[in-house]
Amino acid sequence: MTSTPDPSALLAGLDLRALAALSERVDLPALLGAASRLNDRQLGQLTRMLSGQHDDHSTLPAPDGDFLGQLGTLGPDERQTAADVRAFMETHVAPIMNEYWNRDEFPRQLIPELRRLDLLRRIWNEDGTRKPNATVLEGLITLEACRVDVSTAVFFGVHAGLAFASVALGGSDEQKAEWLPKMLDLDVIGAFGLTEPEGGSQVSQGMRTTCRRDGDRWILRGQKKWIGNSTFSDFTVIWARDVDGGEVRGFIVRAGTPGYSVEKIQGKTALRIVENGLITLDDCAVPDSDRLQNVQGWRTTAEVLKLTRAGVAWQGVGCAMGAYELALAYAQTREQFGKRIGEFQLIQNHLVHMLGNVTGMLALCLRLSHLADADDMRDEHAALAKVVTAARCRETVALARETFGGNGILLEYGVAKHFADTEAIYSYEGTNEINTLVVGRAITGLSAFV
Repeated sequence: MTSTPDPSALLAGLDLRALAALSERVDLPALLGAASRLNDRQLGQLTRMLSGQHDDHSTLPAPDGDFLGQLGTLGPDERQTAADVRAFMETHVAPIMNEYWNRDEFPRQLIPELRRLDLLRRIWNEDGTRKPNATVLEGLITLEACRVDVSTAVFFGVHAGLAFASVALGGSDEQKAEWLPKMLDLDVIGAFGLTEPEGGSQVSQGMRTTCRRDGDRWILRGQKKWIGNSTFSDFTVIWARDVDGGEVRGFIVRAGTPGYSVEKIQGKTALRIVENGLITLDDCAVPDSDRLQNVQGWRTTAEVLKLTRAGVAWQGVGCAMGAYELALAYAQTREQFGKRIGEFQLIQNHLVHMLGNVTGMLALCLRLSHLADADDMRDEHAALAKVVTAARCRETVALARETFGGNGILLEYGVAKHFADTEAIYSYEGTNEINTLVVGRAITGLSAFV
């Protein structure tokens, strides 16, 4: 049998000033008499209430997904970039993102605000070469954007990564001089057209969109699907197979070109703020001057994808970190059964599991980005990072949503959007199954691809 605790324990945590203030408000002997009939849990609650712990949340640790301070080890320009993007997301994106999620629409008014940050010039040089720490900076931009909204990171990644890299790696000097300055300034917005309705992972071997030389122009036929930014972009880089030689070629297809049309994809449950398009090329005539002159077949396409794949791994880190921080803040304030839910062991188990995932994912992506900036990253390195972060992000946001209970499915609490967006991260830039086989081939020396 458990003995009733000494009621004087009620006063053990109070300093003299608190005790004096308490004696002015209540009859202490009566309070002690009532306390003698309380059990351990009730006494603890009363002690916290009287000492001010129950109502004062200012002393609780602020939610911070960087538990080991890994970001603090980076250089001043890298930390400043992260701080700038965090401020931008909290000031300009967070207040409107739920509205635009419901509208299934990208808020174009963000583009001038992004222009003021001049983020692309922190990554790229004017001539299309990259800064020495470009991949780390891209990762930090992606991390901070995804903590709040993955769709904003996708918009930036499509323009500043896939589209910009296509011109930078595949364009002639004249094409780079024409397009890159305007892209750096966000005066024109680019999109990247590779994935097709019948081919995602297999598009490298089964590209159905074709191009055919016709004098000083090329005739493009086919469709591209899931093309982010394409509903409002100024141009889209279209990848097509040459019917005469089988080579993959890249084209700058300007919005409004006859034979080029875009239909916005409706009914998405993830990345709803990203405007994905179904592009149809119906005898679309593109001048040879808009063919990316230095494309070396699929090799160039693969280089573009390799350059940007680390960014998708970073999306998983940012999305998971944002979900964890939301769940922790909720657990510190939400009360059930007379206690904040963060005081329950099962909730703390969820939070520690989430934090462990985020901490490991962050370390993995930092190492990957340093390898990329040293030109030592191999395809299997990026594939492993994508496999791990996508899977751990999926697990983390599920635990975060569970922490919110029923409120976790309401848009206003934030975690539902992370939960939905994770499914897109898990599937694009190579499904986890395909990336697993890339890593498996590298470590065994044996290919399991069909």
